[in-house]
Amino acid sequence: MNSKESKKNPVAAFFGAIGKFFKEFGEAAAKGDGAVKASLLVAGAGYWKRKQIIKGFLVTLLEIGLILYTVLIGLPYISQLNTLGTVERAMVYNPATMKNEVNDYDNSLLILLFGVISLSFLIVGILLWMANVRNTYRLQLRAEAGKHINTFKEDCNEMLNDKFHFTLLALPVLGVIIFNIMPLVVMICIAFTNYDKSHMPPNALFTWVGLANFKSLFTTSITSTFGYTFWRILGWTLLWAVLATFTTYFGGIILALLINNKNTKLKKMWRTLFVAAISVPQFVTLLLLRNFFANTGIVNSFCKNIGLVDLLQNLGWIKANYIPFLSDPVWAKITIVVINIWVGVPYLMLIATGVLMNIPEELKESAKIDGANSFQIFRKITMPYMLFITGPYLVTQFTANINNFNVIYLLTQDIYTTTNQKLAASWGKEIDLLVTWLYRLTSEQYNYKMASVIGICVFIVCAVITLFAFNFLIKGDKEDTFR
Repeated sequence: MNSKESKKNPVAAFFGAIGKFFKEFGEAAAKGDGAVKASLLVAGAGYWKRKQIIKGFLVTLLEIGLILYTVLIGLPYISQLNTLGTVERAMVYNPATMKNEVNDYDNSLLILLFGVISLSFLIVGILLWMANVRNTYRLQLRAEAGKHINTFKEDCNEMLNDKFHFTLLALPVLGVIIFNIMPLVVMICIAFTNYDKSHMPPNALFTWVGLANFKSLFTTSITSTFGYTFWRILGWTLLWAVLATFTTYFGGIILALLINNKNTKLKKMWRTLFVAAISVPQFVTLLLLRNFFANTGIVNSFCKNIGLVDLLQNLGWIKANYIPFLSDPVWAKITIVVINIWVGVPYLMLIATGVLMNIPEELKESAKIDGANSFQIFRKITMPYMLFITGPYLVTQFTANINNFNVIYLLTQDIYTTTNQKLAASWGKEIDLLVTWLYRLTSEQYNYKMASVIGICVFIVCAVITLFAFNFLIKGDKEDTFR
C-alpha cells in the first residue's frame, strides 16, 4: 500500500503494518542463518554474531528478566484469572501456635490487577521477541550486502540525533501505558464482574458475571431500576452538554464583540465584569455560589425583600417561602446552566477576541459597500469564520461538558435530594450527569461493577459524538474560503 492510500485509509494501513510485521518475522525464522535461529532461544545471539556484544548482552538480560517475572510472578496470577480466586479470607486454628490465624486467602482485586499486568507483559514480551528476530535477520542481510553495521556507540549516537524523537517519547509513552491505559483495562474488566460492597476484597471474593451488569443497566424491573435511571440521566447529560456548550460559546462571542465595541464606557464596563469573573478560581466560585443560591442564602433573602418570592408564590411557580434554586429539579437545572455561563464565558471570550482580531477587515468593508448591515455581516462573515476556526474546540468542549463533574457536584452536593423513588433506588438524582452518578456509585455505595459499566457507556457516547463531529461537521475543505 502506497503512502497516498494509507493516508486515505488509515485503518487499512494499520492492519497492513501488522501483517507486514508477522510476514517479516516468518521470513526471518525460515531464511535466517544459524545466529538468527539461535536468537529464537537466546535473544542476543544474532547481535553477538555481528559483533554487537553490549547490545546482545542487554537484550539477553531483558529476556531473562521477562522470563523470570513471568514464571515466578506472572503465571500464578494469570492462571487464576479465570476464577479470580477460590479461597476466601477466614480465621483458621493453628495447632502449632494454638491460635486462630488468618488463612492463606486469595484477593480477587490483586489477582485481576497483576493478572492483567502480567498478561500484558507476556504479550509485549512475545512481540519484542519477534521484533528481535526480525532485526537480527535485517543485520544478516546488511552483512551479506557488505553494508556497515553500527556499533553500540553509533547506535547510542543515533538515538540522540536522528532518532532523538523516539528517545524523548519513550518515557511519556511508558507513563501513559502505566498510569492511563492499564487502569482503563482493569476498569473495563471490572464491568464484567460482581465487584461491589457485598463482594469486597480482601474479606470476600468477586468473580466474572459476563454481560449481566450491562443487562441490568439497560433494563428496569421490580428489584432494579438502573435502566430507568440510566436513560433519565443520559437524556439530561446530553441536554446539559448542548446547553452548557452553546450558551458559553455564543456568550463568549457576544462578550468579545461588546468588549471590542468602539464605545469606551461600554468597553470598560464589560472588561470590569470579565476581570471579576476570572479573578476567582472556578471551584471557589462554585462553592460560593452554592451558598449564595441556597434556600437560606443571600440571593433568596434579596428576592424575598424585593417581593419576588411572594410574586412567584402568587403565580404558583413555587410553594415554599423561598426560591428553590438548587433544591428543585427544574429550578436547579436552570440555575446550573446560568452559573455555568458565568464560569465559562470569560475563557471563550478570550478565544473569540483572538479570532475576531484576525478576520480580514476587507471582508467587512466589502460587505458594507454591498449594503450589508451589522447583523448580516455577523451572520454571513463573523460566525462562519468563528465556527471554522473554533470548530475543533467546540467539539472537545461538548465532550468535556458531558464529563463536567465540578459544576454539577460542587453546586448540588449536600443541597439537592431527589424525591423520585426509582432514581433513589439506583442512587441517582435528577440533576446528575453520568459522571457524577458514577462517582456517587463508587465513593458512597462501592458499586464498582455498575460504575465501570457506566464509565464504558460514557466513553462510547463521547467517542461517537467526537467521531461524528470531526468527520462530518468539521471538514478541512474551507481553507480557501477564509484565506
